[in-house]
Amino acid sequence: MGNGSEIAVSKATLSRLPAYLRYLKGEAGKGVEYVSSAVVARDMGYSAVGVRKDLALASSVPGKPGVGFEVRRLIADVEKFLGYHSWTDAVVVGAGGLGRAILSYDGFENYGIHVVAAFDVSPSKVGAVGGKPVYPMERLPEIVRRNGVRVGILTVPRGAAQSACEEMVRAGITAILNFAPVYLNVPDGVTVKYEDLAVSLASLCGETPVSE
Repeated sequence: MGNGSEIAVSKATLSRLPAYLRYLKGEAGKGVEYVSSAVVARDMGYSAVGVRKDLALASSVPGKPGVGFEVRRLIADVEKFLGYHSWTDAVVVGAGGLGRAILSYDGFENYGIHVVAAFDVSPSKVGAVGGKPVYPMERLPEIVRRNGVRVGILTVPRGAAQSACEEMVRAGITAILNFAPVYLNVPDGVTVKYEDLAVSLASLCGETPVSE
């Protein structure tokens, strides 16, 4: 954590803090100076008790009774708690539709993540997208080592995923966010997080009532 504390924080709380941050930045943009945990809970659909506990973990100053938390200070505290002021460089492997969308997305900067480049085996994809360079795959080790990159986003088709993963690991990548619909074999010391858009959408559809 960015605050250097030894407090144990649940995965559920960590997953909610970025959502709080988006909400708080939206409120700050509307000129709101103070917000209470009860209002945050109401607007975001969370329990008031849970919100109060979550924000108390991240906040350096407790909320004022009857007023709540100072929004801009709370934003700074949550960003510091999450380590957003410590920049992390990342690369994208696979410059197809999803890879290009990730390159064009500027929201990562709000969370301390800087996507420095993408790589692809197809010469037709080499160039630039969203102001970010797209290199031939053979330049992956050079760019990764030059920039000290340890995080990679894998957006290649299923059949190419394992070989691309192995190239990423050889280049020095130790954390991979995998969008390919396949499980990867990686050595000890390499972390993989799986993101399956089809499964996520199916899960969402299963939870959403269908109007007649």
